[in-house]
Amino acid sequence: MIRATLFSDAGCPWGYSANPAFRVLEWRYGDQIEWRLVVIGLRDEVSERVQQQFDPAGVARLIIFRNRYGMPFSLQPKSRAASTSRGCRAVVAARLLFPGSEFRVLRALQLANFTTTLLLDDDEQIRKVLAEVSGIDADAIVGRLDDPEVVAAYERDKAEARNARGTAIEAQGKASTAEPGVVRYTAPSVVFEREEQRLVAGGWQPTLAYDLCIANLDPTIIRTAPPETPVPLLERFPDGLTTAETAALLAQPPDYIPDLDAAEQAMVKCVADGVATRESLGGGPLWLPHRVREPEAEHAGAAT
Repeated sequence: MIRATLFSDAGCPWGYSANPAFRVLEWRYGDQIEWRLVVIGLRDEVSERVQQQFDPAGVARLIIFRNRYGMPFSLQPKSRAASTSRGCRAVVAARLLFPGSEFRVLRALQLANFTTTLLLDDDEQIRKVLAEVSGIDADAIVGRLDDPEVVAAYERDKAEARNARGTAIEAQGKASTAEPGVVRYTAPSVVFEREEQRLVAGGWQPTLAYDLCIANLDPTIIRTAPPETPVPLLERFPDGLTTAETAALLAQPPDYIPDLDAAEQAMVKCVADGVATRESLGGGPLWLPHRVREPEAEHAGAAT
């Protein structure tokens, strides 16, 4: 079994833009990789100086990420600068309350942070976002944000994320040294381990870099080929896919070059065939599996 530790933060556009690569790894290797999520805690507080210098028009810099990596970004300015600690604690609380759900919580917060005006330090806004995710108990998670157990686990995550000195991420120049005396993993760093072997893919990396690490750790690992159509993807990813994620998942060997236009056309066909729905997400669509309502639900809805 390969173990993979992902260092990320819902407030990092690099971590968010790497989602297509992680969907590919999920599809390709499934449960042959045991994933663990460590939140970074990019900013625990927003100083008065930062608030005073906050420029709502600064959101325009995200155009670079949108154009380069394809994930949707809203350019709607936010009302103020925000810390990421409450969002990180929500991920940690999910991990403690409902192990395994932390990855879905992180993704929901990422999508909302970069496609809406969500503030990651506003408990009620966090609650509203998580309430829209099926199978996630938003009230339970938000209710534990200040629980001593959650706070302690969050602090352990932060400490682990700030223990990158002497690793490959530092050698590549991808670590953060913004905090005095600290070498920190940047999002979305991944540490792959198998037995005594350890490989570090620091910061943002292309999908092939992760794939190379995995192949070297276990040359016998089973790979699932890309599907010919998005239909199996809709079944595998019920929380939906962006066009960039779909394109990465459909990309064919040997080069695995994503084709966003072809992916969008394929998803539009799925919508026309009644197997998918399209929702607006910031500057782009979110493609979801079409769900048929139960007769009882339809009857109840008509009665009300």
